[in-house]
Amino acid sequence: MARKYFGTDGVRGRVGKAPITPDFVMRLGYAAGGALVARDGLKPQDRPTVLIGKDTRISGYMLEAALEAGFAAAGVDVMLCGPMPTPAVAYLTRALRLQAGVVISASHNPYDDNGIKFFSAQGTKLPDAVELDIEARLEQPMVCMESAKLGKARRVDDAAGRYIEFCKSTFPNDLDLRGLKIVVDSAHGAAYHVAPNVFHELGAEIVGVGDTPNGLNINQEVGATAPDTLRRTVIEARADCGIALDGDGDRLVMVDAAGRLYDGDQLLYVIARHRARSQNIPGIAGTLMSNLGFEHALGRLGIALGRAKVGDRYVLEMMQEQAWLFGGENSGHIICLDRHTTGDGIIAALQVLAALRAGNETLADACADLQLYPQKLINVRMPSGFDWSADGGIKAAVKAAETTLDGCGRVLLRPSGTEPLLRVMVEGQDAEIVTALAESIARAVKSAFEA
Repeated sequence: MARKYFGTDGVRGRVGKAPITPDFVMRLGYAAGGALVARDGLKPQDRPTVLIGKDTRISGYMLEAALEAGFAAAGVDVMLCGPMPTPAVAYLTRALRLQAGVVISASHNPYDDNGIKFFSAQGTKLPDAVELDIEARLEQPMVCMESAKLGKARRVDDAAGRYIEFCKSTFPNDLDLRGLKIVVDSAHGAAYHVAPNVFHELGAEIVGVGDTPNGLNINQEVGATAPDTLRRTVIEARADCGIALDGDGDRLVMVDAAGRLYDGDQLLYVIARHRARSQNIPGIAGTLMSNLGFEHALGRLGIALGRAKVGDRYVLEMMQEQAWLFGGENSGHIICLDRHTTGDGIIAALQVLAALRAGNETLADACADLQLYPQKLINVRMPSGFDWSADGGIKAAVKAAETTLDGCGRVLLRPSGTEPLLRVMVEGQDAEIVTALAESIARAVKSAFEA
């Protein structure tokens, strides 16, 4: 059954427009609360408790209050931890033995977007069946519990400290970061008061970037999706490396001392290459967007690459199905199931740094055997409901590109799960040809719905 509100990463949209409105979010909290009570079969005296965290968007105050009201009306207690990275909420939900965690965030999107995503009691994304149950309950009238059964709310005062210690525990006890100067870019987002402390407490000298959120500047010219600021700061500060997270802290890119950028494929390769020296790694879960060069480099290590649909939830599903420990996306979502239940930018960075420290290497050294194929990604904004897959002109443009690549590259068209975009990706050995082919397909897409 198709989901009406949930996308690949929860419910997301422009604040003030359906579904990201106070009334809908209150009903969403009520519906989710009802689903939790029904799923867990709890007795009335053992009402469920959920944790609510958020990033630094100004709309988070409004949506937090709406969610709290919805859960309380359903008889669900709420714990509030304020601005915290998405993976921190996943961890705290599990550590505090709660029934669910909720994050108010639109991740890497601009400040005037926002969203709601849920975690299970195990710190994983909700199964499709539970999301469908929530959606079904949204169609039912909202009926408030009697006063004696309403939920209560309280603050979690030590959430940041708990999470900082958890992150540090994933770094080897016999290693530290002393002698390293690291630029940490928190994207003016949820990790601004967490990430710098993690790396500093492990011994590094920290230069902070994107650590002064004001509610409106999240992801604005900083963070994993805008790494130029990180690159410039690393060079100016003569730092050893730079780390950039996105607005909710689950995505990572890094920069070396020379200002070279390393994406999720390269960083996951560094982790896999290091771990393969001491443990068997039969396979790694990537996505349809994972680079061919990454796949070939893993193959030389004897590691298979599986390609899931784009979205960290699908990467995780493949990892669980195959009993694999590592997976990720080239956008910077990296999952290490031997360290955490979900993708975590801080923990992924720690695993990369552990590999470099153990081998006394730089990022360039560790990636020397990985040569990425040129990729060109073009986002084409398209009308809602447009059936791009049935258009003859688009099909012809794709076929022409595949003929030109002659088996030495890939063409991928896929709709965004969070925005009204068609993502056009072409990958091959020649950058100029790849760019020309991607632009040709993008023109065909625009012509199709503008006609």
